[in-house]
Amino acid sequence: MSLDRQQVHKVAHLARLQLTPEEEEKFSTQLSSILDYFEQLSELDVTDVEPTTRAIEVSNVVRLDQHHPSTQREAILDGAPDREGEFFKVPKIVTGD
Repeated sequence: MSLDRQQVHKVAHLARLQLTPEEEEKFSTQLSSILDYFEQLSELDVTDVEPTTRAIEVSNVVRLDQHHPSTQREAILDGAPDREGEFFKVPKIVTGD
């Protein structure tokens, strides 16, 4: 499949890209070769290939989400710039019209 400069210009316009005529010419050649490659891939027989989202099998390593009370509560609160009792004290931020 071959793309001409006019088609590249149209796609660039839709993507809100400003290309120079030289870039349009360059990209028309590059995009044409990419489309040719996809055309080759479409010729492959994939009837016995199971659909997948990854080329290799990957699984997440997860742990149970368990609640553990902190034994360093005072040390953490002592590190705060400002505190009020057992809470962090932060500046009041109010926005509105």
